[in-house]
Amino acid sequence: MKEINMKYGRDKMRAFIEEENLLEIIESNDFKKSKTEDEIIAEALYNPIDSERLKDIVHEGEKVCIIISDITRSWQKPYKFLYKIVEELNEGGVKDEDIIFLSAQGTHRKQTREEHEILLGEKLSKRFEVYDHDCFDEESMTYLGETSYGTPVMLNKKAVESDHIVITGAIVYHFLVGWSGGKKSILPGIASFKTISANHSLSLNDGFGSGTRESVCSGNIIENPVHDDMMQAAAMVKPAFMFNVVMGPDGNIAGAVAGDYITAHEAGRKLVDSIDGVNIRSKSDIVIASAGGAPKDINLYQSIKTLINAKEAVVEGGTIIVLAECSEGIGEIKDINDMILNFDNMLDRERDLRENYTISKYVGYFFCETGEKYRLILVSEIDPDLLKNTKIIVVRTLEEALKISYDNNQNKNPTINLMPHGATTLPKLV
Repeated sequence: MKEINMKYGRDKMRAFIEEENLLEIIESNDFKKSKTEDEIIAEALYNPIDSERLKDIVHEGEKVCIIISDITRSWQKPYKFLYKIVEELNEGGVKDEDIIFLSAQGTHRKQTREEHEILLGEKLSKRFEVYDHDCFDEESMTYLGETSYGTPVMLNKKAVESDHIVITGAIVYHFLVGWSGGKKSILPGIASFKTISANHSLSLNDGFGSGTRESVCSGNIIENPVHDDMMQAAAMVKPAFMFNVVMGPDGNIAGAVAGDYITAHEAGRKLVDSIDGVNIRSKSDIVIASAGGAPKDINLYQSIKTLINAKEAVVEGGTIIVLAECSEGIGEIKDINDMILNFDNMLDRERDLRENYTISKYVGYFFCETGEKYRLILVSEIDPDLLKNTKIIVVRTLEEALKISYDNNQNKNPTINLMPHGATTLPKLV
């Protein structure tokens, strides 16, 4: 027997499995960093991909809009690289008064002055004001036309009316667009709510009752209309320069890419794959995935990344066991609660999602849909009554989850994949 210990909240969950049943323990790839964060940032800025250096693109008297991620992405350590970007602009002749910092809020709330300081760092925040994009304030936006998907593109005027747009952020796996970063600074970052909703609704198949689109998933941009639509919106404003970081398993900047927002992002995607894209030999009958403990499993909403990644390691209709303490229940966002609590069938959920699409509704829908297509067992402290209208099974221990898995598995000797850091590792079948 093999003892397994996986993170759960601020503790661990233990169980025993037969060693011969274990296929793989899916962990991030070994990654060794030989340079400091400052060296990584400088090297990317001074050696941009398919682009001149930023200082050679801009000129004195031109207005430059730097788009930054909001406080929910402070793990990107923007204070480490934003001042270097400003240095490049100043070297190119751009004065401070011609530089605008615009926070890509998407649908997120406005931020406080203290949060702006966290993002820019103490010195920069004294020199510059940060403007928070408001997706509901259509008077602050410019209509630029429609994409081939029919998405009306309305973007923040401060960016549209600038001479140059510089987009910043980080590249990680994203469950709708494949990878974050790059064009996401434009859509959803500085887009109207109507634009965002129309774009994100492309995650559903055409035709009522057809559910989610398989090609819309982490680590994929091929035939992914959400990605294609975002690229079309970004092309309408043609960002002059991109700077994106890639984070390592230790939470520090492991790499950075700069330059052309299309080709530099492609290089960044490859770097993410080299760290968090884990090749697996085969899918298993059962996958056991931990979100990685607190705060990644603080509520059901935050646990979506774990579920999406875990799906890639299990056979069709197999058993997915997700370890997520969910000390704060489903989460505070009203839409995900409505999607899970207010319906008892998938057609009504899908109808509501199509009529008024939001990301949080989609997250709730995805959990429920996965419960229909797989045996989804949640090891959690969440109140089971909250999920009574779904097919998600809630238990308190990993041992209970395994017993249910074995008792209901057609294969009496089921194979198992383990994912100790399910929120960040993406299994890829080779």
